[in-house]
Amino acid sequence: MNWYDARLAFICEYHCGSYSVWPRLQTNASLLSQMTATDSELEPLDPAYVADVLSRPPFVQIPGVCNVRDLGSYPTATPDVVTKPGYAYRSAELSSITEEGARKMVSLGILTVFDLRSDPEMMKYSSPIPTIEGVDVVPTPVFKNEDYSPEKLAKKFELYATGTTESFMILYSQILEHGGPAFGTILRHVRDKPNSPFIFHCTAGKDRTGVIAAILLKLAGVDNHFISQDYSLTRVGREPDRAKVLGRLSKEPLFAANSEAAMRMLTSRYETMRAFFNLLEEKYGGVETYVKTYTKLTDQDLKTIRSNLVATTKSRM
Repeated sequence: MNWYDARLAFICEYHCGSYSVWPRLQTNASLLSQMTATDSELEPLDPAYVADVLSRPPFVQIPGVCNVRDLGSYPTATPDVVTKPGYAYRSAELSSITEEGARKMVSLGILTVFDLRSDPEMMKYSSPIPTIEGVDVVPTPVFKNEDYSPEKLAKKFELYATGTTESFMILYSQILEHGGPAFGTILRHVRDKPNSPFIFHCTAGKDRTGVIAAILLKLAGVDNHFISQDYSLTRVGREPDRAKVLGRLSKEPLFAANSEAAMRMLTSRYETMRAFFNLLEEKYGGVETYVKTYTKLTDQDLKTIRSNLVATTKSRM
């Protein structure tokens, strides 16, 4: 065990009184150690490595769905308290879910889906909301009427294809500005249905999904470091859909002969999420102020949401 893994083990033992969340932290630490400055995130990852990581927590296998992760079992600022496992899940789009995947989702108790995509987006990529027996799919678009005209697309892609932290902060600020109603719907589910597992997703399960995942984990009391690690796991989680995503983007003029630009737009670097927390604090007054302002939830709501997002480790031992 190297010094970094040992540090995570100490944190886990301090917070949880056991190593119940150690496999998750070990997975995240192993991945993060490989996301060095020499990794541009543009080249494919080794398939054996991807398969190994995807087989372990926090990843969950749902056939036909990419980048599925359980947000449970992360240590919080309160000793012996972790985020509740098997409750909140994140993923990429569900449009290609198989019958086996649908059964797996239901077996996990996931009977509510929050779809953060816009109608124009689903039409453009021919990725409609699937019908899953017994599962309620709730349209919760962050951008309700996003402009997918060629002119708007070219301008947007040109900015985000740079892959810089600054460009992502422009995007994430737009997500925060427009996402209040969608995020409020998800947070009210947490407030009102603490025993009803749910999953939320956008297209790739990275930006809109990453922002609301960060908000949920932050409200639960998870340290920024662990939230940023979770965000960076999309580096591996998106790999099975690499060809599909590049195929879609190759139809855009900007990316037709420049796949590297497409991959830069899909990066999910640890430091990007750290910059997001600075944005959230400096521009929006922190997560609680943002949520109260943009979703109209109250302090009592936030207290209930926080309680419903966590579980004590002692009760599970």
